[in-house]
Amino acid sequence: MSDNLLKNKLAQGEAAIGPFVNLSSGALIEIAAYAGFDFVILDTEHGPLDIPTCEDLCRVAHGVGITPIVRIRENDAAQVLRALDIGAGGVQVPQICTKADAEAVVQAAKYSPIGMRGVSPYTRAARYFADGGAIFERLNEESMLLVHIEGVEGLENLEEIVTVPGLDVIFLGPYDLSQSLGIPGQVHDPRVVDRMKEAVELINGAGLTVGTFADSPETAKMWIDAGVKYISLSVDTGIYLRGCRQMVEEVKG
Repeated sequence: MSDNLLKNKLAQGEAAIGPFVNLSSGALIEIAAYAGFDFVILDTEHGPLDIPTCEDLCRVAHGVGITPIVRIRENDAAQVLRALDIGAGGVQVPQICTKADAEAVVQAAKYSPIGMRGVSPYTRAARYFADGGAIFERLNEESMLLVHIEGVEGLENLEEIVTVPGLDVIFLGPYDLSQSLGIPGQVHDPRVVDRMKEAVELINGAGLTVGTFADSPETAKMWIDAGVKYISLSVDTGIYLRGCRQMVEEVKG
């Protein structure tokens, strides 16, 4: 059994939900865990978070039993390395368009004999050399690799992408996909939904987990029913805004 709680849950075929996180508050990570979320995605692509802040948020997440995932800005080996060295449970990589893109993620994220991840036993992920460096096989097993398919090119190459060993989750990005299809923001349009459902079937058939973003519980349930198991449910800022707005409207009428 892996120490990665999220990886274990997905391996058992269960659905997992968690928000994107833009705010640098450890309290919000704790609240997310107490609310019952399974993971948080620390967003360095669209959010303002940096690696030192993400490392501290990973500590908080591990302390309350919720898995931290770091979304990096681009498919860059140095960014993959830093996200995993701080002890994130996985790295989420945007804009994967080809099999070569996916292979580059695996090479950057896994140690030999699987990949060529840079080695330092003095990181948080390696427990600062507390185990004498005998930890790299475990890290290969524990770390999750989640790659984003966000455009038509990625969908067209999906059959090849799912054959890359080492991937855990193929994340379908509905907003960027809608833009790629020429209907930006229209994530509930049948042209987006139908293409995503075709991709879900292909990914599940390859034995990988499918992920996507849902902006509401209703959308999340729809995608779970369609076979998606890794659900990014909203964003911390959006959750807070909706909660505040609802209370204000209830008071002011």
